[in-house]
Amino acid sequence: MNNTVKKGFYFKTYEAPFQSPFDKLFAIFKELITHTSGDFDEAINWLRELDKEYKLTDSSYTIDDFIEDLKKKGYIREEIKDDGTSGTGITAKTERAIRQQALETIFGNIKKSGSGNHKTKHVGNGDEHAGEFREFHFGDALENISITESLRNAQINNGVGDFILTENDLIVEETQYKSQMSTVLMIDISHSMILYGEDRITPAKKVAMALAELITTRYPKDTLDILVFGNDAWRISIKDLPYLKVGPYHTNTVAGLQLAMDLLRRKKNTNKQIFMITDGKPSCVIEKDGTYYMNSNGLDQYIVDKCYTQAQQARKLHIPITTFMIANDPYLQKFVNYFTEANQGKAFYTGLKGLGEMIFQDYETNRKKRIK
Repeated sequence: MNNTVKKGFYFKTYEAPFQSPFDKLFAIFKELITHTSGDFDEAINWLRELDKEYKLTDSSYTIDDFIEDLKKKGYIREEIKDDGTSGTGITAKTERAIRQQALETIFGNIKKSGSGNHKTKHVGNGDEHAGEFREFHFGDALENISITESLRNAQINNGVGDFILTENDLIVEETQYKSQMSTVLMIDISHSMILYGEDRITPAKKVAMALAELITTRYPKDTLDILVFGNDAWRISIKDLPYLKVGPYHTNTVAGLQLAMDLLRRKKNTNKQIFMITDGKPSCVIEKDGTYYMNSNGLDQYIVDKCYTQAQQARKLHIPITTFMIANDPYLQKFVNYFTEANQGKAFYTGLKGLGEMIFQDYETNRKKRIK
């Protein structure tokens, strides 16, 4: 009897991977809690509306069951709000889950690895083998000696009768120097980030959360500081990102750059960089007497010149600035061009789509070279 093996393709209706009712709702909830800047009640109200329209639940598992599971699993807790009333808030466990989802969404194919390392094209002291061998020199680390190659060399040089291993027989395997990167991410939270019916702050938050999760899991030796700038600039922690909101602010780019450079001056890493996400023109500076000079009408040359000065100062400190401009106004692009030229940095003119991928690619590229 002949066994016939048939080859070909089998087509069938797509079957979505199984998700429990909780997991299905939790994925939506994490997205909603990001859009509502951590407001649990508003996120649940949106979830209930979506449930009415798309029938997300049934009688066996309701939104109330989902809320109860969130409590049991430690994703939410009772807390006292700023106005003194009691309410429900998300926990650090939820904040981490949001960052992980942002990372998976934006940097989908990135895998976690051991201690974060960034290869350079320079050979030096490191713990990653380069696959290249050379003779032993005084001062080389003993752990870099290749036992196999050294024994083989000794047999060739001295024969196998009376085995002798001398210093001249030792072979060292080269290792790759691994760079470390200190990054400051600047996020514009001026009022224009929500103008004209376009939510620009939520994608910026997602990028920041994804970048933070990427660095802490894949590159733990790197550092990431995040700051926001409006009329002033201040540093925020990673855990604050889900709650980030736009304010009634002008855009004090100078204050943001000054704070970024101050943070980077304290870092010991050789490689330093600034990423700036903004959609508007600089429209505010702080004078020496502490007062604010503001002008939202066009590009004020006084404010613009101060921005150029900061760009030049960063260049002197060997800190490249990469600007991600999420606006298409030609006169703003002209300003960014001059700003980039003053710093010898880079600029990307982009909408909201693809912003995360651009930042990731630039982050990876920058740490593969040693900035001198």
